[in-house]
Amino acid sequence: VVVVGGTPYQMGWHLGRLLQPEIQRFIPTAVAGFKQELKVTDAQLDHVWAETAAFTDPRFAQELVGLADGSGLPIRLLQQAHCLPLLDPYSCSSIAVWGKASADGHLYQTRDLDWSLEVGAHKFPALVVYLPLTGHPHVLPTFAGVIGANCGMNAAGVALSEMGDSPASEMPYFLRAPHFTAWFRTVLYDASCLSDALDIFKRQPMTKRYHFVFGDGRSEKRAVKIRAHSPEAPADRVRIWHDNDPADEFAPNVLADVVYNDEGRGAFPTLRRDYGKFDGERMKKLACSIPIRGGNVMDVVFDATALRLWVSYAGISQEAYQRPFVFLDLTKLDGDHDGRPDLEEGAQPVGSTGIPAFLDAAH
Repeated sequence: VVVVGGTPYQMGWHLGRLLQPEIQRFIPTAVAGFKQELKVTDAQLDHVWAETAAFTDPRFAQELVGLADGSGLPIRLLQQAHCLPLLDPYSCSSIAVWGKASADGHLYQTRDLDWSLEVGAHKFPALVVYLPLTGHPHVLPTFAGVIGANCGMNAAGVALSEMGDSPASEMPYFLRAPHFTAWFRTVLYDASCLSDALDIFKRQPMTKRYHFVFGDGRSEKRAVKIRAHSPEAPADRVRIWHDNDPADEFAPNVLADVVYNDEGRGAFPTLRRDYGKFDGERMKKLACSIPIRGGNVMDVVFDATALRLWVSYAGISQEAYQRPFVFLDLTKLDGDHDGRPDLEEGAQPVGSTGIPAFLDAAH
């Protein structure tokens, strides 16, 4: 667990300094592997970065420069690492329950990251808590040196999950747009509620086919499922489904206070059976029942009302769904006299800026 604060550059620099050995071991190897797998050159990746960077939040680029300075890696290498997801297909799942569907009315949201275990990202797990000088504090379950948000939650209770839908047959994908992991950071900085998150989403040019689940556990207390398929005709490019929506792609298998995309892996019987009983433990079990086995890198459950999360990463011989979860209560990141945050047992603090109060910073 790493807690960093300040400007985007400062947060990147602290992150690079604190995880320097892990970043130096992971990023160069991962980039080399992707270049070989995708058969792309340095010049081609430079072109990809130049195109996507023109549409990407400047805060993201500033943090990346700080990450390079703090970690000692070349900025070009980190830029390549952060544009490679634009070129790669993958698939995941997400479920959100709230209100009558959960045991306590909280909004719980899952995210299964089903990706390539061969990349080795799970060997370098990192929970990064950002306390920016401006914008909402937020947390990313990520990997050493990766500042893009494959999912995340901010102090306003906005939680984000993603599922990739694009087949390899549709490559190359549209590049004149920010990757979702970059504009997810924009949402986490700036969205105070679900409506804000949707407004930011609608302003983004799209790169390929995705599903998203956006949840709000503290203000509007609801979630939506989004299908954003850029190759489709404009009239059919974006679909936003609410709970119990008769137009949902899974109807009639829909429920009040529930949205989900499990890509047909069997979540609905459990959602119906345990309706009204869901808490963190039940959501962990549900997330672990629907991964793509053979590629389950990470599983997360957010409690977007109480600002807590549980996360499991794959290990040496086990996938994430087979591994125990680490619990982090973000309301306890209040910094004691030695500058370290208060953490539940099992979460090892790597370092902290000593900037107090995740919640106070949000207000």
